[in-house]
Amino acid sequence: MLPKKLFFVILALCLKSIAAAQINHVEPLNWWIGMKNPNLQLLINGVDIGATTPVINYTGVTIKKINKADSKNYLFIDLVIAKNTKPGTVIINFKKEGKIVYTYNYNLLARQTGAAQLKGFNSSDAIYLITPDRFVNGDYSNDVVKGMREDKINRSFEGARHGGDIRGIINNLDYIKDMGFTAIWPTPLLENDMPSYSYHGYAITNHYKVDPRFGTLDEYKELSAKANQKGIKLIFDGVINHTGSYYWWMNDLPFKNWLNYQDSSRPTNHRRTVNQDLYAANYDKEIMKKGWFDKMMPDMNGQNPFMANYLIQNSIWWIETLQLGGIRQDTYCYSDKDFAKNWSCSIMNEYPNFSLVGEEWSLNPLITSYWQTGKQNRDGYTSCLTNIMDFPLQDALVLALKDKETNKYEQGMTKLYEALANDFEYANPGNILVMGDNHDMDRIYTQLDKDAALTQMALTYLLTVRGIPQIYYGTEVLMDNTGHHKNDGLIRSDFPGGWKGDSANAFNTTGLSVDQIQMQAFLKKILTWRKNASAIHNGKTLHFAPFNKTYVYFRYNNKQLIMVLLNKNETATTIDTRRFAEILVNKTKGINILTGENIDIQSAVTIPPKTALVLEIK
Repeated sequence: MLPKKLFFVILALCLKSIAAAQINHVEPLNWWIGMKNPNLQLLINGVDIGATTPVINYTGVTIKKINKADSKNYLFIDLVIAKNTKPGTVIINFKKEGKIVYTYNYNLLARQTGAAQLKGFNSSDAIYLITPDRFVNGDYSNDVVKGMREDKINRSFEGARHGGDIRGIINNLDYIKDMGFTAIWPTPLLENDMPSYSYHGYAITNHYKVDPRFGTLDEYKELSAKANQKGIKLIFDGVINHTGSYYWWMNDLPFKNWLNYQDSSRPTNHRRTVNQDLYAANYDKEIMKKGWFDKMMPDMNGQNPFMANYLIQNSIWWIETLQLGGIRQDTYCYSDKDFAKNWSCSIMNEYPNFSLVGEEWSLNPLITSYWQTGKQNRDGYTSCLTNIMDFPLQDALVLALKDKETNKYEQGMTKLYEALANDFEYANPGNILVMGDNHDMDRIYTQLDKDAALTQMALTYLLTVRGIPQIYYGTEVLMDNTGHHKNDGLIRSDFPGGWKGDSANAFNTTGLSVDQIQMQAFLKKILTWRKNASAIHNGKTLHFAPFNKTYVYFRYNNKQLIMVLLNKNETATTIDTRRFAEILVNKTKGINILTGENIDIQSAVTIPPKTALVLEIK
C-alpha cells in the first residue's frame, strides 16, 4: 500500500494530466519574440474553457483582453509581447472560482536569423508548380494513414490519392534545380481529412497540421531548408477563403458568424466583377463573397475579427516556421476585400521584402490589375498584394498560337500583341505571374492540340516576356490530358518515373518519346540561360506590331539586348530587320541563345517554320 502522502501526490498529478487533456486546441501552436506586431491572439478550445479566466505570469507577456465566444468551449486571449521578452515557456493557468482547472505551456521562440528580411520571388525566378500527390511517391509507408476518412490509394482513378508526398519532392530537388527552376510552388500540403478527392489539398481541415499522407511538419521544414540550400525558394499555397467541411471545429463553431451561410451552405455566384462594378447590387456582392466555393467547402467569414486574426496569424506562422519565399493565395477575390487587404498588409508589414500572389481568374486586365499594390483604383481601394496572375495573357497566348488568322489585322499574333499592350493598367507589370497553364486548366500541350512546336513557342514567350514565369510540372515532357477536357484529376496526372515500376521515367528519359526528350532539353537550356539574363529579369520591353503571322519584341537594359522573333507560319519566313532600326542601330550580329550560332541581322532574318528564335544582340 502506498503511503498516504505519496498517494495524494500521484492523484494530484493524474488530475492535472486529465485537466490539461481537456484543452484540445491552442492556436497558433507557438509564437516568436521580436515580431514587429507585438500583439498575438490565441484561440483556446477546450471543454467549458469559456467559464475560466486565464492567468499568465511571464516577464514581457501581458494579457490585454479576454474574449468569450458564442460557444462555451472557446476563449480568445489577446496578448502583448514586449520587445525585451525572452524566449521560453509561458505557463497559462486557467482558473475557475479561484482554482486552477487547466494549465497549458505555450512556447515563445527566438526567431531565425534573417527572418524579418525574408525575400520573396521576383522576375529573375522561374517557378515549378507541383501537385504533390501526383509528382513523386518518396515514402510508401505514409500512403495510407489509419483513421483518416480517405484511406486508400488508387492510381487508376483520377480523383483518388496516388501517394505522392513531401519526401518525393525532397528527393528530386536536384532534378528541379538542374532543370533551371529557382522556386517551387506545391499545392497545399495541409491536412485534408475529407472522405474523397482529398489529394488536391484545397479543402483544409486543420490549418496547423501537415497532412500525414504527405509527411510531417519536420519533413516540410526539411523541404524548405534543403530547397533554400540549393537556391530554390519555397512558395506556400494558402487558402483563406474556404475550408473543408470536415474541419475540426465544424461541430462546435466559436461564433454564430464564424462561417458564412453556415446553416445553409449557399453556393457563391462566382460574379467576381462585383468587387469593382460601380453598379453591382449588394445582393450579388453578398452572395459572391459569402457563398460557399463548393458544397464541401464552407466559406470563412473574414469580417469576423477573430476569424480574420486567425487566418492572418496562420499565414505568418507558416512564413516564420518554414522561412518561406512567398505565398500564392487561392481564390483571392472571393474573400471580403477589406479582409483581403488587411491580410496582405499585415504580412507585408512584418516582411517588407516578401511576395504575395493572388489568384484572380479573369481574362479582363481591368479586373486583375485592381488587386495589385500601387494601383490607383477609382473606388480608392488599395492592397499590399505584390503580385497577380496573368490569366488575360495566358488566354491571349493560346488564342494567338492556335488562330488561323483569316484577318491579318485583327487575329492571331495581334491578340498577343494587344494583350501585352494592356500593361498600362498594371501598377507593376514586372511583378505579374505568367503561365501557359496550371493545375486548374487543360495543360498547355493539350490546349495547343498536342503540337510540340507551338508548345515550345509558347514556353519561349513565357520565359522571355516581362513577369515571373510559372511552369506546371510535367510540361517539360509534354504531359497532356487530351480527350478529357477539364478533368482536374487527369490534368494532375502522375509524373512519369515518380513511382516504382513506371514504364516511362522523366528523371532519366527512359521510355520517353523523341519529342518529350527534346522538349525537356530545350526547357533546361532556356531556363539555365534565363538565370543570368538581366534584360529578361529587369529590362524594358519594346515590341513591333505583328505582320504575316510573325511577332518581334525586344527586352533590353544598359547591359543586354535580347531580340525574340516568333514565326507561326508553316514555312520558313524572312523578316526585314530594317523595321527595327530604332533599337538595332549599328547592330549587325545576334547569337542564338540555344545553339550559339552567330546570325546576321543587318538587313533580314529568316526564321524556320513554327519557331521562336531568341537572339542576344552583340
